[in-house]
Amino acid sequence: MKKVHILIGAMALGLSLAVYLSLGSSTAPQSTFVLLDGSSKKTSDFVGKVALVNFWATSCTTCVAEMPMIVRTHEKYAPRGYETVAIAMSYDPPAYVVNFAQTRKLPFLVAIDNTGTVAKAWGDVNVTPTTYLVNKRGEIVKRYVGQPDFAELHKLIEKLLAES
Repeated sequence: MKKVHILIGAMALGLSLAVYLSLGSSTAPQSTFVLLDGSSKKTSDFVGKVALVNFWATSCTTCVAEMPMIVRTHEKYAPRGYETVAIAMSYDPPAYVVNFAQTRKLPFLVAIDNTGTVAKAWGDVNVTPTTYLVNKRGEIVKRYVGQPDFAELHKLIEKLLAES
């Protein structure tokens, strides 16, 4: 009987999490991303584009494993008004982030959240990878905790790019 209650509780938690992760759109927080070259971008710079905001760390094996798929996604959709920003967590040594970005020739914006304020603004992100998909109006339409289903992600990107 105890196992049944635990199973029901786990299923309810899973359903709650799935509902939370799939909720309708909300406005993306206004943040400033400090890029590896010292320049910065703001959330508002992405209005009019579909943007993927990915919180990651060089020490996160899932993050490292998904990075080639994020690169391919960026290369596929960037010509159509798609932007990617990968934000390294505050605990990630900046030298590791720079080395990772350079050796893998990441073709998109890479930022370091030295103070943790960006992760805090985006829902107190502390699990990596956590990825947000933002529409052209600056609204978060999807949040992924863990590696996204890239086939599903591509369908959603296509839909968002087609919107005016």
